[in-house]
Amino acid sequence: MRRAIYTLGLLALSTAVFSQEQAAAADSVIVQPSTPGFLGTGSVALDFLCVAIALLVLILLLVALVLLNTFKKLSKELANPTPVNNEPEKMLEYYEWEALQKSKPGIWSKILGLKPLEEEKDILLEHEFDGISELDNPTPAWFMWLFYATIAIGAGYLFTYHFSGWGKLQEEEYVIEMDEAKAAKDALLKGSANNIDENSVKETTDKAALSSGAVVYSANCIACHGDKAQGVVGPNLTDEYWLHGGTINSVFKTIKYGVPDKGMVSWGKSLSPKQISDVANYIKSLKGSNPANPKAPQGEKEG
Repeated sequence: MRRAIYTLGLLALSTAVFSQEQAAAADSVIVQPSTPGFLGTGSVALDFLCVAIALLVLILLLVALVLLNTFKKLSKELANPTPVNNEPEKMLEYYEWEALQKSKPGIWSKILGLKPLEEEKDILLEHEFDGISELDNPTPAWFMWLFYATIAIGAGYLFTYHFSGWGKLQEEEYVIEMDEAKAAKDALLKGSANNIDENSVKETTDKAALSSGAVVYSANCIACHGDKAQGVVGPNLTDEYWLHGGTINSVFKTIKYGVPDKGMVSWGKSLSPKQISDVANYIKSLKGSNPANPKAPQGEKEG
């Protein structure tokens, strides 16, 4: 039997090696199908055949191992037969069966290390007070190790967060997260500021935006519209009359694209969308400022 198993093992090994060699050799050769039902290339068919043979050999090997184990046990039993017990099985009374069941501790009792009630008399301590006795029933070892682990974790927490400074307390985490949120908000606002166009621009009275718009106006618009926007070559920007519309969207569009026919240059390539928005809002804030020597109204009146 052992020789047969060894033979099957060698056969399985040789079959695996043979399948690898044949698969490598057949990779470069394509076998033309001789019948309509042929399975494609020769390499695939050969691999399938080798795998089938290998599985068959493995199954035979497992069967042989099972048979060998069976024959071993059978021969051992034949050589040394187990004596037959002819004595009738003793029938237990109910109270005997119940006592036997109680003597077997359950899983929960084993985990907690509890003793059954009938064994308490064996673990009573000698001293007692006022009729009260104490049991020698210590806490389970696993619970004590868990307790010691909580002490170690607490000491590690105390050292990490209150002495070494490696960890951050709740107040420190709050400050850090607020700073990170502010930085993220500033980055978002900075990135979204340049996404403004004539359709999305909004009118605002924010002091920072108007101050920025005043700086842009002083640097680029004074030559044509005057230092007080009273109008020089360009129109007066403080009255209610507008040549190309007086809404914030119209003013933004006029500044961005300009009016080449009337000498108004396009500022879309010189100023950022945020700067155009700020200067448009600054111009809107000048309405009714009544500067000295204003230019005559031009365009259509808008409320």
